[in-house]
Amino acid sequence: MYARVVRFEGGDPAALDKETESIRRDIEAARRGEPGTHSEDLVKLVRRLVALVDRKNGSSAVIAFCDTEDDLRNVDRIFDSMSPEPETGRRVSVDLYEVTLDETTARAKAA
Repeated sequence: MYARVVRFEGGDPAALDKETESIRRDIEAARRGEPGTHSEDLVKLVRRLVALVDRKNGSSAVIAFCDTEDDLRNVDRIFDSMSPEPETGRRVSVDLYEVTLDETTARAKAA
């Protein structure tokens, strides 16, 4: 598995919430096969998408997980072609990783 991690700084928390909801609606529409969404190709290539927000400092990160390195490179090109709204902050880094550990450590609760 592979992951693309992008970080933003200087974002307005309300704008970050609005952007997250917009992305969520776009992904849902793409899953239903509605044409013209930004996420049409992304839902085919991205296995999991995680958004992290630090409201106090106005920073955020988005992690896109892909099955293959080729998928990751294609996702990187798609995201690079998108321009986030200025209120969501400025992009400060984009890194591509191979995922070497992905484990759940939650323990079963006693009955």
